[in-house]
Amino acid sequence: MATGEALAGNNAGDLAEQRREEQRRERAKREREKAALGGLWSRRDIIGRFGWILFGAFSLTTILAAVRSAFPRILFLPPSTFKAGSPKDFAIGEVSEKFKKDFRVWIVRDPDGFYALFAKCTHLGCTPRWLLAEAKFKCPCHGSGYYRSGINFEGPAPRPLERLKITLAEDGQLVVDKSVKFLFEKGQWGKPGSFVKA
Repeated sequence: MATGEALAGNNAGDLAEQRREEQRRERAKREREKAALGGLWSRRDIIGRFGWILFGAFSLTTILAAVRSAFPRILFLPPSTFKAGSPKDFAIGEVSEKFKKDFRVWIVRDPDGFYALFAKCTHLGCTPRWLLAEAKFKCPCHGSGYYRSGINFEGPAPRPLERLKITLAEDGQLVVDKSVKFLFEKGQWGKPGSFVKA
């Protein structure tokens, strides 16, 4: 019986030694594998992460496009029709620049009545200036000149200024409609609406 116990103790010591040897070999194997990798990530890791980045960017772009489509692109423009005031507010022979900034319109009063000129040069669309001392409209961009009536006489402007529809409202005020234009070269300056008699 004593020999059996000694044999069992001897086997237990051998088993412990074997386990230690296996653990040492396993550690050495892991160290060799880690050294064989060389870097932090393998090629498979890099390609996988790059694929996820592309997928995320595409998904984010799609979501942003969907959100952006909920807000349409529109321009909030001022109304095309506006009241310019009472006819007695304008002196005979006056070119009123009161509405040039907000509506791009001049109101001109002649002894016969009123007409509205669109303050846009017919050459390239700049806004001309009214020169009171010279009694003409002068475009600062390329030097086009227009008489008080809107007829072009100098510079590269190909045609006269456009007249806008002007009428008297029920309350006696002048109403200008920028959506209706009258062209001199088409003979429209004599049509109703291009001029108001006062």
